[in-house]
Amino acid sequence: MPSFNEGKTIHVVLFMLSFLSVLTAPGKSAPLSYVCSNSNTSTPGSTYVSNLGVLLVKLSNEAIDGKNFSQITVRDSVNPSNTIYGSYLCKGDISAAVCKNCVMSAQNEATQLCPMAKSTMVWYRECMLRYSNRSFFTTLELLPTVFMWNVANLTEQENSALATHMNDMASQIVSGDEAFLAKELNISRSLTLSSFMQCMPDLSDLDCYTCLHGAVGLLPKCCDRKRGGSILTPSCILRYEVNPFKGFQNRPEVNEKNPVIIFPPPPPTPHTEPRPPTIEPPSFLVAPGKSRGISRLVLAAIIVAGAIFISAFVCCLFLHCRSRARIKKYHVVQKENEGIESLQFDLITVKSATKNFAEEYKLGEGGFGEVYKGIVAEGQEIAVKRLSKSSGQGEEEFKNEVALVARLQHRNLVRLLGFCLGGGETLLIYEFVTNKSLDYFLFDPRKKGMLDWSIRCKIIGGIARGILYLHEDSRLRVIHRDLKASNVLLDGEMNPKISDFGMARMVGIDQTQGNTKRIVGTYGYMAPEYAMEGLYSIKSDVFSFGVLLLEIVSGTKNSGFHLTKFAPSLLSYAWQLWNEGNGLELIDPSLNNICPPNEFMRCVHIGLLCVQEDAYNRPTMSSVVQMLTTETISLPKPERPAFSVGRFINDTGNDQDASAEGCSTNGLTISTFCPR
Repeated sequence: MPSFNEGKTIHVVLFMLSFLSVLTAPGKSAPLSYVCSNSNTSTPGSTYVSNLGVLLVKLSNEAIDGKNFSQITVRDSVNPSNTIYGSYLCKGDISAAVCKNCVMSAQNEATQLCPMAKSTMVWYRECMLRYSNRSFFTTLELLPTVFMWNVANLTEQENSALATHMNDMASQIVSGDEAFLAKELNISRSLTLSSFMQCMPDLSDLDCYTCLHGAVGLLPKCCDRKRGGSILTPSCILRYEVNPFKGFQNRPEVNEKNPVIIFPPPPPTPHTEPRPPTIEPPSFLVAPGKSRGISRLVLAAIIVAGAIFISAFVCCLFLHCRSRARIKKYHVVQKENEGIESLQFDLITVKSATKNFAEEYKLGEGGFGEVYKGIVAEGQEIAVKRLSKSSGQGEEEFKNEVALVARLQHRNLVRLLGFCLGGGETLLIYEFVTNKSLDYFLFDPRKKGMLDWSIRCKIIGGIARGILYLHEDSRLRVIHRDLKASNVLLDGEMNPKISDFGMARMVGIDQTQGNTKRIVGTYGYMAPEYAMEGLYSIKSDVFSFGVLLLEIVSGTKNSGFHLTKFAPSLLSYAWQLWNEGNGLELIDPSLNNICPPNEFMRCVHIGLLCVQEDAYNRPTMSSVVQMLTTETISLPKPERPAFSVGRFINDTGNDQDASAEGCSTNGLTISTFCPR
């Protein structure tokens, strides 16, 4: 059985499609190849096997819903090693029905092909399916690689044209939902080349480019001068085949009685399609009293009639496919153009919704503009962020920013509905969240009583899950960089929604840190390595979350805490009480002693772990979520918290007092992308 541990060796599979097998529609699609993990296995009836069943059902449901690509994670908060990640990708030019059938076949056969394997990849003609106990989302992977080729040869000139064609295709394709390209090339008068390439849609443009050009670079090693070839990797696939009907008379001679099939050396190799059966030519019986010459005439007549029928059928099929290809190409181009345009609001509509930005519709004001409530014609409430004209964003850059943020969708994130450009205005339109921001309740002595312990726990858990999504589950790793109470909005049921992704720094999935010359954020919530040196990472958001958690359980702002006589900061005060065994003194008096002491102390403990001075010692958000949801997980002893500033400093360097009732000033900045 092929193993992922043998992935350092490029697996090779040789195959040849006979003319007859191309004409015959298969009753059931068999996998082209599959790879299992031998060393990483589960046991029958285990939690992992149960989670795998849930994962495969969810993936099937996604295919039933008509999705061409999907990624699903089934998490296990008790034992993270039982967490399982899965995805499927269908060929970009097949129908939803064909995609569904392929995924259903794949999920049914995967566990039979690789029983008890924790990691499995299986490739079909129409789709590929993969699952593993480690996350592979948005990650470029080139191994294991499967080679497949046709034994028939091209001429030197035809092979040169093929190489140029494949390199051009690899340079044209882009990542995203339409990371698929199919083309035809007339190599010569008698030969037409059909080819396609496809990347996993969650890859960046750079990773997609790298994967496809890497695969094209391997073609001379596996498929040099071959009329057909495929290269299958976990992150991308490519395939080309000379149309078997074009130049049929000039096809290479094949012994139809014993088809030529070349197999690779002994294992290790991935499993391939079953060896085509030996096809015996029909035996034409000679009737009694008839000479053998009559049977030859009958044979010739049958061959001629069959050739005419096949030619007519192929012509019709070719014209139909070309028509569909043109239609699909039109729809693809149209979709790319409509993708961003569908998010664009008309300025007249926005002005009408906000009563021309009337003062009574104003919700707040930040460093980068004002926020207004609006009501569109259908009665839907929206929030409109009116960016200041000095924000300095180019139109295309702004549109790209919007397209990116609009893809970030999670129940604990404020959803971006669209944008508006025109008339000198730059506007962002968000969903309207009913109950304002968390600081509106938390730091107001008259309103904080509305946040009982159960609501605060719900808010803490929701914020943690939202940040976890940004760090690990979104298409790009997103670092928020300005997580604070005023950037957490509450809906009608007090569910938290994180807002303001404008300050988020986008980094490649293989990078977890970066640096910047311009510090954006709010002092008191910023990690020391970011505030002092401009170094940020996912652990910067963990620090901000720890500050916010301590604020939520204590009902006290970290900013301005130095003005009290207790300690230089809320973090220092919490650390002091925790070490003295008096952590319960930190509890918000408005909770009226109805908070379970063990739950409160666990939250304080987790908060102190998040605000440790050494970023390396801080937990990841996935660990934080597990700590919050699983009481049986033991917590390590926290180290001393980091240095913290108890005041807000704006970009100009001027000190500002932190208002206890108003929301802090925020704004939108350009997110940046770093190569992986």
